[in-house]
Amino acid sequence: MLTISIIALLLVLMLCGIPLAFALVTAGSVGIYMIGGGNMVLGILKNTPLSSAGVYELLTIPMFMLMAELVILSGVAASLFRAATVWVGRVPGGLGVATAMAGAAFGAISGSSTAAAATLSATTLPSMLKAGYPPRIATGAVAISGTLAMLIPPSVVIVLYGLIADQSIGALLIAGIIPGILVALTIAATVVVLVLMHANKIETRSYTLRDKIASLKVVGPMLALFMLVTGVIYLGVATPTEAASLGAFGALLLTWSEGRLTWKGLKLALTRSANTSCMIMLILMTASVFGYFFTLTGVTQDLVAWISTLEISRWTVLVLILAIYIVLGCFLDQISVLILTVPISLPVVLSLGFDPIWFGILVIVTAELGMVTPPVGMNAFVVARYSGFASEEVFIGLWPHIIAHILILAVFVAWPQIILWLPTTMMK
Repeated sequence: MLTISIIALLLVLMLCGIPLAFALVTAGSVGIYMIGGGNMVLGILKNTPLSSAGVYELLTIPMFMLMAELVILSGVAASLFRAATVWVGRVPGGLGVATAMAGAAFGAISGSSTAAAATLSATTLPSMLKAGYPPRIATGAVAISGTLAMLIPPSVVIVLYGLIADQSIGALLIAGIIPGILVALTIAATVVVLVLMHANKIETRSYTLRDKIASLKVVGPMLALFMLVTGVIYLGVATPTEAASLGAFGALLLTWSEGRLTWKGLKLALTRSANTSCMIMLILMTASVFGYFFTLTGVTQDLVAWISTLEISRWTVLVLILAIYIVLGCFLDQISVLILTVPISLPVVLSLGFDPIWFGILVIVTAELGMVTPPVGMNAFVVARYSGFASEEVFIGLWPHIIAHILILAVFVAWPQIILWLPTTMMK
């Protein structure tokens, strides 16, 4: 009863508009006070947040955030989209396919989903609308393509899951590569189907082999930056924290080489990355207090014990857990969902014999859905803001992609080796 009351208190605080970090520490402190009194609360507040903030791997987050800001500053996304357009211009829905490819490429050098959606809105959306794409198809493709930054490394959300779940961040980042590619192909295929179903004429354009070869010059710096982060992790040359630092430095060089590095731009990139990193750090610190409350109540152990008594398949339990994640993603942001659920869901998943790396990627794929499902789908609102279309129209255009995402999620559940194979080949 106490656990339910504290969770209800947390939800009420969040619904009242109180920031997640302050809601977590308030609800957690109230719960701990109900168990052990004021002295226990003070003791935990003195030690637990600082110990959680002292984790070395946390340095990965500000470096990835700085890398994302510098990549945005470099303007390379527009070049990536043009290069993709040259190669797939003749395909039905070629600009939509190019948007998915640009989203995947941008995600490979930037870990921010909303930043990817904003950047793609400014670069790919005008071209699609000019070519005759219906607004729903165009905005839906842009919004869903932006979510690829959550899955393809470097990904801040994957790093957060690794920190919360106490799993290898390097293995998680590498595990996201193949699923990220398959999700990108799913997005591209969905756009092609939608375009073929559309009655109006959508412009396509063919390019010469010379144009295609010339377009590849932008791919080189992108691949170099990708290898500087994900490649060194896969080869065992550097830890994720070291790779993140290399990535930030590489993004700085990329911005300089593109002639976009200015003191004003650098200051803005540093400020934005610091603001976001501090917000995430504060949430993790206060989440440790709330997590301590859960530890004291023993709710996770009770939940595991209860599920073990149920006469249902472990796959049924997994599907129910993923369904809950999809529903929660409709109402809460992805950081909130991870903070609140992983400490509870992961012990259950482990007790059922499932792999935590595999489960983590499944959670990230459901988090992608949360970025585009109403009423809180952040990417949809970002695209609506940049495009000038109503958010309702963007959400309507996203439904085919949401259905396709659920189907590819089912594929990942049915064949875990799609996710787990590449991490097993990593060099230690």
